[in-house]
Amino acid sequence: MKKYSGFIEFLNEAFEEFGLIDVRKMFGGYGIYHDGVMFGLVEKDTLYLKADETTQRHFESRGLSQFQYNRAGKEIKMSYFKAPEEIYDDREKAAVWARRAYKVAVKQSTKKKKIKKRK
Repeated sequence: MKKYSGFIEFLNEAFEEFGLIDVRKMFGGYGIYHDGVMFGLVEKDTLYLKADETTQRHFESRGLSQFQYNRAGKEIKMSYFKAPEEIYDDREKAAVWARRAYKVAVKQSTKKKKIKKRK
């Protein structure tokens, strides 16, 4: 088994009711996958979950920030938002938030595949 930070190891426990997760190193952080679909990312021991225009409000209503990074002096925002703190203490809530993020990720992944087929 790969060695990860304590936070990454803890995510396996937090998402226990959701299902198995796979963690892959990427760009100085980690991608969080379920059934081959990335639904979350971790940067500096902070979890961000996938969102779209319909689920973004759940994050914004709690004041949870959107993931962004700097590229060539420009701030780039991604469709991931900081996970609410309560998911770390409540596996049922963690499963709800993970399912919501996973559903968005699957939907967006399916759209990308359809566009590639058309080309």
